[in-house]
Amino acid sequence: MGNLLCCVLVKQSDVAIKERFGKFEKVLNPGLQFVPWVIGDYVAGHLTLRLQQLDVQCETKTKDNVFVTVVASIQYRVLVDKASDAFYRLSNPTSQIKAYVFDVIRACVPKLNLDDVFEQKNEIAKSVEEELDKAMTAYGYEILQTLIIDIEPDQQVKRAMNEINAAARMRVAANEKAEAEKIIQIKRAEGEAESKYLSGLGIARQRQAIVDGLRDSVLGFAGNVPGTSAKDVLDMVMMTQYFDTMRDIGAHSKSSSVFIPHGPGAVADVATQIRNGLLQAHQT
Repeated sequence: MGNLLCCVLVKQSDVAIKERFGKFEKVLNPGLQFVPWVIGDYVAGHLTLRLQQLDVQCETKTKDNVFVTVVASIQYRVLVDKASDAFYRLSNPTSQIKAYVFDVIRACVPKLNLDDVFEQKNEIAKSVEEELDKAMTAYGYEILQTLIIDIEPDQQVKRAMNEINAAARMRVAANEKAEAEKIIQIKRAEGEAESKYLSGLGIARQRQAIVDGLRDSVLGFAGNVPGTSAKDVLDMVMMTQYFDTMRDIGAHSKSSSVFIPHGPGAVADVATQIRNGLLQAHQT
């Protein structure tokens, strides 16, 4: 019906290419357009002005001889003022874009090691975008943005990289664990040293108190009982402690204390040995 009325409807975000007897006449904008077929006018085709995206997979090799697959995403659209160039000068724009992407990626990636490829993917994308924009503008296409959306090494290389990463993390964890154990041991040693120091102070004070108590007892007994010497008082004190100890042993059924030699007379022998040792120490 539209052809009979010499009218053509061009959709929004599209343009139409009008020819007259096989020669380009003009670009038709969106809306209802008059195309008088009776004088040889007709619509040769349509172009969309919408943003288009093309994902390109390119396999190449890095400087350290690792094969990787680089996926680039190209966002482009037709320039309105160059719609005729986009329609007539390129029969397959996607193939042309892929060719430029392959050329740039295979020129950039082989100069970089694998780790550098991951770090410099923005620079690679910028190089692709600049080259594409310079080449495709002449054909009526505008390159809006180029993204490197994926870098996929060989599976064996990826597995090796994961193992290296895991080993590095395990090494860091082992160092942290060893450092924590070191701190625990240092703190435990410091605690034990402090405990032994305080225990030593307690034992020293206990012994000092015992010595002070014995001294007071000896002086008091010698003063209240005429004719007794300090030796007699010490022998009597040791005898008393001996019987107190025997009473405590008998009071506990699970006691494991053993005295060798055993007998009341042994207390005097022990006292004599201690006294002789002290006298020899003073003489030397």
